[in-house]
Order: sequence, then structure tokens, then C-alpha cells
Amino acid sequence: MSKSLEILERYWGYTSFRENQEEIINSALSGNDTVALMPTGGGKSITFQIPALIQDGIALVITPLIALIKDQTESLRSKGIPVIAIHSGMSSIEIDALLDNAIMGEYKFLYLSPERLSSDLFKARVSKMNVSYLIIDEAHCISQWGHDFRPDYLKIKEIKSIISPISTIAVTATATPAVVEEIIKNLELLSPNIIKSSFKRDNLSYVCREDTDKYGQLLKIVRNVSGSGIIYVRERRKTFEVSEFLQAHGVSAEPYNAALAPASRALRQDEWKNGNLRIIVATNAFGMGIDKADVRFVCHLDPPESIEAYYQEAGRAGRDGAKSYAVMLWNIQDAGRLRKILNTTFPEQEYIRNVYQKLFVYLGIAYGAGKDRVINFSLKDFCSKSSLHPVPAYHALKYISKEDYIELTDEIDNPSKVKFIINRDELYNVQLKNNSLDAFIKTLLRLYSGLFSMPVAIDEEYIARVTRNSKAAISSSLMRLSRMGVISYNPAVRSPLLILKTERLDDKNFRIDESRFFRLKSNMEAKIESVIAYFESKENCREKIILEYFGEVSQQDCGRCDVCLSSGRRIDSSNYYYSIEEKVFNILSSGPKSMAEISLEIDDDSRLYIEVVRDLVERGAIIVNKDIFSLSDNLNSLHQ
Repeated sequence: MSKSLEILERYWGYTSFRENQEEIINSALSGNDTVALMPTGGGKSITFQIPALIQDGIALVITPLIALIKDQTESLRSKGIPVIAIHSGMSSIEIDALLDNAIMGEYKFLYLSPERLSSDLFKARVSKMNVSYLIIDEAHCISQWGHDFRPDYLKIKEIKSIISPISTIAVTATATPAVVEEIIKNLELLSPNIIKSSFKRDNLSYVCREDTDKYGQLLKIVRNVSGSGIIYVRERRKTFEVSEFLQAHGVSAEPYNAALAPASRALRQDEWKNGNLRIIVATNAFGMGIDKADVRFVCHLDPPESIEAYYQEAGRAGRDGAKSYAVMLWNIQDAGRLRKILNTTFPEQEYIRNVYQKLFVYLGIAYGAGKDRVINFSLKDFCSKSSLHPVPAYHALKYISKEDYIELTDEIDNPSKVKFIINRDELYNVQLKNNSLDAFIKTLLRLYSGLFSMPVAIDEEYIARVTRNSKAAISSSLMRLSRMGVISYNPAVRSPLLILKTERLDDKNFRIDESRFFRLKSNMEAKIESVIAYFESKENCREKIILEYFGEVSQQDCGRCDVCLSSGRRIDSSNYYYSIEEKVFNILSSGPKSMAEISLEIDDDSRLYIEVVRDLVERGAIIVNKDIFSLSDNLNSLHQ
């Protein structure tokens, strides 16, 4: 057994690799720069985690989303693999201590967001680390032609000259040929191996259905397709509206969005993963890093802004290889909404400049000041006090971040933090004089280390469980110690973080790169038009449209999407399953039949026709009434 396979089985419990996983691992182990393109759910993380576990040293993993960092680090820790994570919101003292731990060589992975790369503190520390691999997750973010360009990704090549890794591994699920070229160029990869899995999903049927009554169509899908599902909507309020609509019709469904409390999100996610909740109605905040193989359908009530985003979200269906559906519901207004989003995403440049200055006025920061400050930020409060509409103001701030003046994170959970601000001798005197606090202080010191040297993240609920007390009582004790001047206590808060990367500039020195502005806007416009062309098409195989978008040539229509089914274009008759399906359609085209009558007319000794009939009923292609089967009005109500 190879070392790679041994590690796969020991930590992940699998006895064989998926398509291209071993090839990517071997490329990295041979010291080759590697670009890996694997579809959502294809097991990308294993392809860089296994080489890092085999080689000496620590692997640097650059990931754009804090949620992804948390998912992957928690997964590795659950397997007993030592890992460190550094992301926005941590203090310089915390980062300093974690980087020292990384230098000491006891950890195999250092996960960090790209914004951390450019700090002098990180550059000084990373030069002392024994780095095995430089790994870029979601590598499409480095390309201005990608669907989620992040300017800090362009700084990755500066780190390469400091660390000299064995090789660089860039992984992504969604990259067009132009994006792959830019990944190679911007990372300065040397003759990289480009290992690309097919974007084709043989078990996934793509469906686009035009209807003014989206909720009615959604209910048909939910009733016709059994099993668990994800419904994607654009706005948080719609997650509640749609889930309430489904609940009113007896369907097990719950909303999921970033505004919910962490405990509520975790509970709903766990219930859905365990099969106790059938459907999650979510914004695109849901799905990253979630491993659930038996999702039978993904339905978009609102078309996303790019084929990349659609493919990634739709690809969460059918990871177990069983037949599944990716459905997009649309109407004539959706094209207009998407085009309007383009103008909202790219406000006028003068408006962007105005928002920049109002931001610093709101923060009370003078010209030439503010660099490197990290601030809990309320968009609602900022807009209210600055007389700005939240939507264009948000996009103006996001564009200012693309110019690298600020970083505005998504909402994140900032845990409570505690630090003792008196020395141990002084603390001992406090304990002697306050018997009621003595046991509590001893518990804090027993549960958490480093409390005298830096602010340490704590969990009041965990402390309450250990001490058999209430969370309110724990918070009260912490507040009391804070008022006494014994500790600094910052309670947990959920908010975006605003990181000021430069000092405040005056109007003359605040510059917007016009060529970049119009290039990014033009790029987004092209992506939006590709989505519109995709759902409006009535002639071209859905899967072929997607494959060709990603530069993959397909000679054959899929035979499963709504376009193929409506025009009778099915997979070659040598495919036995589809030949049986064709026979069932032909038999029922002459009129309703019982299962016994179908069995008499069909030539199928394998009795596969029983499974085919059941599948067609589930899909809505045929209907059953008192054990009599007949064709639906348009072959397949799911594809009508």
C-alpha cells in the first residue's frame, strides 16, 4: 500500500481515491507546481492535505473565506491533525503567538486569509518556518477574470520568494481557460502540471423552468422529487418567506442565512445533514465545506450572477452518484434584475469617492491616520448616520476593498475574549479578599492558558457547563472582574470587520484605477449575460452550455436536461437504462397501462423497467392513479 493510500485510510477511512486525486498528490510529492481543477464535492482538500502530511514541515494554506478556514481546520483537528488558523479579527498579540507556534514545528498546517500575507509581522515570522507546500485554495480569486477577484491574492508570489516551498498547489472548482492562464501567470508557476477533472456530471439533470408562479413550481418539484434538497434565494428575508410557504404545505424546511445566531445555524445544518430536516432554504452563505452526499435536488429561485456560482451551488446535489436535479426557476423579470445588479455592483466613481470620505468621518479618523485599525462595523449604523442607502453603499465599500484601501469581511462570529491585566501576585490578593470569585478565577486559569499574556477567546456556555452554572451568571462574574480592573473582557459580537489597510487619504490622493474598474464591470456583464443566455436557451443542451463555458468540448448532448427531454434527444440507445426508459415512454404513448400490462409489452428480462417506472414517477415524467400509469402532460412535469 502506498504512503498516500495509507494516510487516506488512516485519517479519512477511504480505501481508494476519487478521479484525479492520486495524480494531483503524486504531482505535488514529485515537487511539481500543480493546478488542480476539480468539481464541487470532488475532494479537493485531500489532494493537498495528504502531501503535506507526508512531507516534513508546515503547509501554508491560503483560503479566502473565514467559514472555509474554520470548516477545514475543525475537520483536521477532529482527526487529530495539528493545525493553526489565522484570519481577520485576531489581535496582533494572538497572531504573534500563533506564528511562534508555527515556527516551532509542531503543526502540519497554517491556514490563513490572503489579507494576512502582506503584514510585516507575518513576513518576518514565515521566513523562519520550515514550509513544505504553498497551497492556494479557491485559486480563481487571483484572476480578474474570475468570479470573485481578491486583490490580496496578487501578493502571494511575494511570499514564495521568502519561503521556497517544495511546490505550489493551486486548486479551484470553477475556472475557465482564461482564468487558468492568469492563475499560472500571477502565481509565477514553473511548467505546472494542469490536472483537470471533467465538469460533466452524469447523474445530474439540469433544468430551467420559466414560470411567473415560482412558488407553485417549487412545490411541484418538492413533491415530485423525494429526498433532501437545498433552495437558494438571493435575499435573507426570502429564506424565511420560502421556508414558511413550504411549512404551510406540510414540507419540512427551515431558513439558513448569515443573520441567524450561530447556534441556530449549527442546529439546522446538523439536522439537515442527519436527515431530520428535509430542506434548507438558504442564501449562498450555505454549502461551503458541508459534506452531504445524498442531496437529491438544488433549486435556484433567483438566478445567480455567474455560471461559476451556479455550477458550484448546483454541484452540491448528487455527490453520491445517484440521480439528482439542479433546477433554476426564472421569469422574464429575472434578466432585468440581473442587469440592474451590474449597475448596483459598480456605482459611479464619484459616489465611491464620496462613500470613502464619509466612512472616515463616521469613524472619526483624521487625514493621515487609521492605518491597520480593525473595527467591528455596522453597515446599517454607518448608512443611517451618513444618509446613504445601504445597497449602493455596501457595493461602494466592496469596490474600495478591491482597490486595496480597506478590507470588509463578511459577518463573522467574534468570540468573547479575556485577558488578566494585573500580575499573579495582585490576582492572589484579589482571590484572598473575594471568596465568591476565587473558585471562578481558578476555573478560568484551569480551562484557558495564556490569559496573562494575550486576550484569549473563551466560551461562556462551556464555562457554565463545567461549573454547573448559568451563562448569565458566568457573564455577570466576568463583568464584575472587568469593573474591578482585574481583567479586560470583550463579550462576543457578530458583525463584519472593517480593516483599514492605509491611512485616510484626501480627495487628491484617493485614486480609482479606471481601467480596472471598467475591466471588472465588463467582466461581470459578460458573466451575467452568460447566465441569461443559459436559462433562456430552448435549443441547446444545458450540460453542453456549462461544459463549453469551462472550455470542455462535448460531442454528445446529455439526454437528461429539460431541453434534451423536450426534444427527445436521449443518450445513445446502447445505454441500456435509457433504452428501457424509451420503451416505457413508447408503451404509455398509446394510453394508460398497469404495471402488469407494461411488463407484458416490454422486452426486459432484468426487470429494470420497474426501477425505470418508479424513477419516472418520482421525476414527474409519468403519473400514477390507482396503480394505472400514464404520461404527464409534457413527458416530465419536472422539465416542462
